[in-house]
Amino acid sequence: MSDLPIHQRKGSIRGTVKAVLWGFLGVRRQADYQKDIASLNPIHIIVVGVVMALLFVGGLIALVNWVVR
Repeated sequence: MSDLPIHQRKGSIRGTVKAVLWGFLGVRRQADYQKDIASLNPIHIIVVGVVMALLFVGGLIALVNWVVR
């Protein structure tokens, strides 16, 4: 684990999005998972996860409305 407190961890947006996408798929190597835990800020992961979930639901709603029309 990292020696930094959780709120001071600096992770890239790209790395956070990548980790969240792998989490959505449910597939991740243990080594990559441990690296993400040590380097990414959990608050950033939560925010990116909520935004991506809202985008996914919004996309599904738009798709259903387009098909039903």
